[in-house]
Amino acid sequence: MNTLTDSLPALRWQTPPLRSRAEHLDRAGERLWRVVDARGVIRGHLRVVADPLGIRYRAERLHLASGAFLLVGEFWDPDDAVASLRS
Repeated sequence: MNTLTDSLPALRWQTPPLRSRAEHLDRAGERLWRVVDARGVIRGHLRVVADPLGIRYRAERLHLASGAFLLVGEFWDPDDAVASLRS
């Protein structure tokens, strides 16, 4: 059985802009980006999350042993989320 949403095109989220040049974002999924520092080291991930009050930015780290993402924090600003991954 098809639903109305089956015929709609998938939205492609734009890469969130960052004010800082210390990191850049590489797309890793529909709403997921790798946070990469100037040396090419992956610091973590930035995920876009829809919220009733607006768009939220979730900072996550991949836990290799479990293969799961661990939440670092959720922010209204992508720069704040990226900054939380610097330590």
